[in-house]
Amino acid sequence: MDLPLSLRTAIEDSLSGEKPELLKKLSRQMTERYKNESGQGRVLVSQNLEARVYSAVRMPATYGAVCDALSYVQELIGTDGSNPVRTVFDIGAGSGAATWAAESVFSPQHITCLEREAAMRKVGADLMSEDPELQEKTEWSAFDLEKDALPGKADLVLSSYVLNELVPAARELAVRKFWEAADKLLVIVEPGTKEGFAVVREVRNQLLALGANLVAPCPHTDACRLDKDDWCHFSCRVARSRLHKQLKDADVPYEDEKYAYIAFSREPVARAEARVLRHPVISKGQVELSLCTRNANKTTVIRKRDGVAFKAAKKAKMGDALVLESSDTVD
Repeated sequence: MDLPLSLRTAIEDSLSGEKPELLKKLSRQMTERYKNESGQGRVLVSQNLEARVYSAVRMPATYGAVCDALSYVQELIGTDGSNPVRTVFDIGAGSGAATWAAESVFSPQHITCLEREAAMRKVGADLMSEDPELQEKTEWSAFDLEKDALPGKADLVLSSYVLNELVPAARELAVRKFWEAADKLLVIVEPGTKEGFAVVREVRNQLLALGANLVAPCPHTDACRLDKDDWCHFSCRVARSRLHKQLKDADVPYEDEKYAYIAFSREPVARAEARVLRHPVISKGQVELSLCTRNANKTTVIRKRDGVAFKAAKKAKMGDALVLESSDTVD
């Protein structure tokens, strides 16, 4: 998955003329900061140059993960020929990656980016100047999730890589705020780690208890069937620019962003019949799939003789919804 050309150009222009070694140093420092200090309620990026480096390092992966999650949601909610998402709150917007993703998937009429850090708001707004149409429909506002009330309601409330940065006591209140503001949809994306999934599972339980309608990724509303030491996550392959490779000391032209997500709606929807939990294992004449289904988690083998189902299984990736017409259960 590629960043929109206008965004990639804006990121590269924002760092043009800066010393490469300084940029790499800041990149390493921020990576360590997010690794070691997330979840403690601390300010992690406060300076303008840090925010610009952050945008170069993290926006491609965040954009890809949120695009992936929103695309899965879009498949299920039904549009009846109309756009179901006209307004968006991007909470903890950072430099705006999730907003660009929402624009790509839903093309809403208005987006409100709510972000605590002034440096992030400044960089996010500057990057959008490369896309006048998106800039025109986007409003940036100072917002502290732990202190401020949300400014009304939006069709889609979107939170990406935010809840894992809050202390546990603040999460429940934040999620309640999210749901109260969501006129149609609430989508939450978190890191695809054991800790990130623990946050998603916590959110899932809270919102089901509030009567919210689960959309994705789960095909069911029962208690999560995964063991406590396992976690549900998906993966999105993101193209790396030359600048991105330099900042991360990377050689390969892509990175695989692992993420976890959960989506709820005001109205019930028909959930997926099954969701692919792990990378499919493809061998001659068959595909082995690890699935979460409406009734059980299971491993299923789709064989060449299964025709359409086999073709779909060969194309499936971790996270995809799947309709099973014919299969053999392994366990």
